[in-house]
Amino acid sequence: MASMAVQLLGFFLGLLGLVGTVVATVLPHWRSTAYLGSNIITATAYMKGLWMECVWHSTGIYQCQVYRSLLALPQDLQAARALMVLSCVTSVLASLVSVMGMKCTRFARHSVIKSPLVLSGGVCFICAGLLCLITVSWTTNDVILDFYDPFIPSGMKYEIGLAVYLGFASAFLSLSGGMVLCWSSSPDRSQRPPRMQRSPPLSAPPPFNPIYPPAPPYKPPEALRDNRAPSFCSASSSGYRLHNYV
Repeated sequence: MASMAVQLLGFFLGLLGLVGTVVATVLPHWRSTAYLGSNIITATAYMKGLWMECVWHSTGIYQCQVYRSLLALPQDLQAARALMVLSCVTSVLASLVSVMGMKCTRFARHSVIKSPLVLSGGVCFICAGLLCLITVSWTTNDVILDFYDPFIPSGMKYEIGLAVYLGFASAFLSLSGGMVLCWSSSPDRSQRPPRMQRSPPLSAPPPFNPIYPPAPPYKPPEALRDNRAPSFCSASSSGYRLHNYV
């Protein structure tokens, strides 16, 4: 029961990480305008994301434009797109595999593949979290380097957007969920299957004793005179045998 609760905890942590990763991938708030110097203009705010650029006006109007050319984008932006999409796909795969391997589901119940499925789902969640963490860390490094670069005009500098912070949180949730699932898939040593007790070997049959009690001595039956077979050469008289009178 405790193992099932741990698996549910890890699965929901990974699921929250999946939702956060998808939202962070779609949102355009990866880079927002930095207001520096005396020229502070708050009437307009510019934001850049992985898929579009947006402009927010103080009147409440929100305008966005999707990047039309993929090859015209910077290489770091293309790599960030690929990594975030791969992270989302890996998280979805991890969710499906984890559901099939959890003890609370009926798939392959009482089967030995339950534990490997949960372990595979946990590893996929960890990979998805690492991909998301690499992307947001890379973007954060680029934003900080551009912000402190003296050769870049103040109007072209950006700050870290909300989507990046959401990406960090989602990455840590995915990593936490994956580690919990991997830990829950380890076999419980306190509940070992009972060992088969070997039955004692059967007692060997008694050794063959070739010594038997001696047979009684053979006593041929006494030859009775009356029991002798008649002989053709024996003389008989008036039906009487000759040897009866000898």
